[in-house]
Amino acid sequence: MRRGHAAATVGWVLCGLAVAIALTWSTLAVYYLAPGPGSARTVAAGILGVLSSAVIGALIVRRTRWWALGGFGALFAVALALWFGTRASNDRDWQPEVAVLPYATFDGDLVTVHNIRNFYYRSETDFTPAYYDRTFDLRQLDRLDLLASYWMGPDIAHLFLSFGFGEDHLAVSIEARKDRTKPYATLPGFFRQYELVYIAGDERDLIGVRTNYRKDPPEQVYLFRLTGPIENARRIFVDYLRDMNTLRDHPRFYNTLTTNCTTMILAHTAVNPGHLPYSWKILASGHAPEYAYENGRLDSSIPFEQLMPRAHINAAAQAADRAPDFSQRIRAAADVAASGP
Repeated sequence: MRRGHAAATVGWVLCGLAVAIALTWSTLAVYYLAPGPGSARTVAAGILGVLSSAVIGALIVRRTRWWALGGFGALFAVALALWFGTRASNDRDWQPEVAVLPYATFDGDLVTVHNIRNFYYRSETDFTPAYYDRTFDLRQLDRLDLLASYWMGPDIAHLFLSFGFGEDHLAVSIEARKDRTKPYATLPGFFRQYELVYIAGDERDLIGVRTNYRKDPPEQVYLFRLTGPIENARRIFVDYLRDMNTLRDHPRFYNTLTTNCTTMILAHTAVNPGHLPYSWKILASGHAPEYAYENGRLDSSIPFEQLMPRAHINAAAQAADRAPDFSQRIRAAADVAASGP
């Protein structure tokens, strides 16, 4: 009897913990997803928080536990209704950096990428928007680079890829698409506050804005040449473009945990045989380059501790600035040549 009672107690404790976590999520979901102004959403979330506390308190009393579970179900259902009732959209007043969606058109091995971002920056917030189209030959894709931008310590980084076609390079960054009313923050990113966007950009823009113009906080950018069969890089590139096109008609939400710059790169690599499995180093994105190194995706001729500083490109990017040979100069400085892209 004692053993059975202890097991039941542990079960209810675990149940209570799960309920508490779910109701905390529900309260935040109501705050971020309920319709109306911020004050109304705050009141709604506060009411749900009070009711959640009552539910958790009722779980402690044996005779009210089943009633508490019923109350939990009702509150959780409200949050789920708001969650699934919130639809992604391409029709918002977007911040200018993410206002124009890129897309691609295919003609055999030739692919034209439209709306490649190439802003002219005077500062991070003072710039002249500009875009261009460019046609790439898939047969000429000869390298794939991983870029990691750090601004808050070694554990978190923004990762993106750059595809090389001889002297031409196309950087593609997967980001949260923010409207003018919502500056980026980590917590709202869990609650369908941002759409997902691919930014196809000139490297002088996507890399240069990070190395040369972002000052608060400053960003440190590293460029690594990825190794492996070039066919893998081509498949990833085409998969990127197809999803980029899909988002024009079928927008999706960004998610801080599950659908972000790093997890999306990993998802695209699934088109290749022998792709890397998920790792905590994907979640702690600052360690993703090390994860790639450990799995033979980066130059392994030197230890990673030596490769990392050699991959740092801020000084070279600042010296090159808007120069036509920006891409060549940052790669010469990075000194990350490997056996193949």
